[in-house]
Amino acid sequence: MLKSCLVVALVLVGLCFAAKLNAAESGSEAPAKTTPVKKVLIIGLDGTRLDTLLLADAPRLHQLIADGTLAETRILGTRYRKNDTISGPGWSSNLTGVWADKHGVQDNNVAVNRLKEYPHFFQRLKETRPDAYTISIADWHPIPEFIVSGADFNLNTKQYGSKTYDEADRVTAAVASRLLAVTDPTAMFVYFGNIDHTGHTFGFHPTVPQYKAEIEKVDKLVGEVLDAVKNRQTYKDEDWLVLVTTDHGGKGKGHSNGQQVPEILTGFLIVSGPAAEKGRPADPVFIVDLVPTALAHLGVPIKPEWKLDGHAVGLKELKGTPAE
Repeated sequence: MLKSCLVVALVLVGLCFAAKLNAAESGSEAPAKTTPVKKVLIIGLDGTRLDTLLLADAPRLHQLIADGTLAETRILGTRYRKNDTISGPGWSSNLTGVWADKHGVQDNNVAVNRLKEYPHFFQRLKETRPDAYTISIADWHPIPEFIVSGADFNLNTKQYGSKTYDEADRVTAAVASRLLAVTDPTAMFVYFGNIDHTGHTFGFHPTVPQYKAEIEKVDKLVGEVLDAVKNRQTYKDEDWLVLVTTDHGGKGKGHSNGQQVPEILTGFLIVSGPAAEKGRPADPVFIVDLVPTALAHLGVPIKPEWKLDGHAVGLKELKGTPAE
């Protein structure tokens, strides 16, 4: 089944991007740019506890940490803390840069939202740079169906016959790797869902072997995507910022109604690449800081009317004001 899913997804990629591939090949002899082209890769690891990630045999994620900033994040702000501590609000806050009192997603009924008023950061990017090419690949359907906006390519890998999130995660890595080879994205979001599914099945804790093993398995998929970035023909002329985040932690086999539970409220943000500072930030970091960080690296000025709640973190050149 996985093989057929992969074939369908990659055929779709080939059909959609043959023209892009031809353009890339025709331009391969162009002289190298003196200033590297800034690009962003965001990797979403649903339901991943930082303590387990640090203990896991996850060399690719650990190398990203060594090459940049690791921030322990808070999945709720100080101004508003009423939304449920689950994926709908978590990914909406991560990918819009505002809290749930603004984007309107309070639980996993993501169809109830104000995401047109407070959209996905791809749309913010395109307001300033309409020629930016954006890609989203995810296997939890509310993300492609409701949260993502402004993407030139928006794929739900679980819709291609994958019976499990494990299968869909592998398709996600394969499609992302192919797209990195044949297209020229400005910003890319890649989401893996099976860590969270494993936590719900066996438990969210470093002592749960299945949970730890799933993080290690996804680390290999992350490695496939990172290798695809480095294997790009134009990589030497590019400045990639890699951001890795999660939407919540977990305790026992769940994470709902965790507004007072540290193991659920704690997430993380890895900011890695040549533009990243090394170490840990002194100030508190929130999941709404992801979007301003990505936009800052891409040189997109944040407009006051966007009413973002976050600020850029972990970058050598740019700093901001702590989130609310």
